[in-house]
Amino acid sequence: MGTTDYRTDPFFGLEDVWLPTAEGEITHLHDVGEGTPVVFLHGSGTGVSAAANWWLTLPAVQGAVRAIAPDIIGFGATVQAPDATYGIREWGAHTLRVLDALGIEKAWLVGNSLGGWIALQLAIEHPDRVLGVISMGTGGSAPTAAIKAHATPNTELAALRRSFEGFVTDPHLVTDAMVAARQVVAEYEVASGRLDHVIEARERDRAALPLDGDALARLELPVLLVHGLADHVIPPARTWELVNVIPTADAVLLQGCGHWSQIERADAFAQLVTDFIAGRWRSRHSRAANM
Repeated sequence: MGTTDYRTDPFFGLEDVWLPTAEGEITHLHDVGEGTPVVFLHGSGTGVSAAANWWLTLPAVQGAVRAIAPDIIGFGATVQAPDATYGIREWGAHTLRVLDALGIEKAWLVGNSLGGWIALQLAIEHPDRVLGVISMGTGGSAPTAAIKAHATPNTELAALRRSFEGFVTDPHLVTDAMVAARQVVAEYEVASGRLDHVIEARERDRAALPLDGDALARLELPVLLVHGLADHVIPPARTWELVNVIPTADAVLLQGCGHWSQIERADAFAQLVTDFIAGRWRSRHSRAANM
């Protein structure tokens, strides 16, 4: 890990791309398809990576868009500079460096959980670089209780399985192969101490940089908020809060779905992404509303 010798586990079926994005920083990413650029930003669970979040989504959308999924600094196999720091703005800045290195001026952002928070913050601060946002299970709100110190998780297979099963309504989706593939990343995160630092930064910014309702109310770009009705990580009520603040936002709630809508409702989610980006979703539902 943290080296260009790393190869994504064959379970995910994705090819590795290594992209120099800053001095001492080489971003590990997946880049498939052609057309409108769409950056997929992963969440922050143990053993997370771009592949672990998007292995079902990228093949499903690559015929319609150019899908770019980086390992955000501090996660996955991205090689970071020795002085790298973490946080919502730092992860957003890394996303912009990826776009710059690829020669992309503006892109859609699709974010899962933490990734959705990063995407919406980028839309607030850099609307000139963002075509639109699709987020799933996004929080980005201030903590409602005192922040507790992060406890280093158990990286044994059984413990990881129990953790991942909490993200879905159907535990059969959490296969042995998937857990084993994520374990490789999880063990590196814990052994290197990196996981503690990224979680600390995430929790710090819950208090220091929650999504600003006044700023969200000024957004003019299209936003789609997707949420599983059985999400126990970020309650669906959070999407209700956001859709009532963002004037350009629509929301979709998915039945039989927890926190991993891109996995548990993979086909529906991929269709939502391609339809919304192409303008078909808004056009179809606008017509229906006016009938």
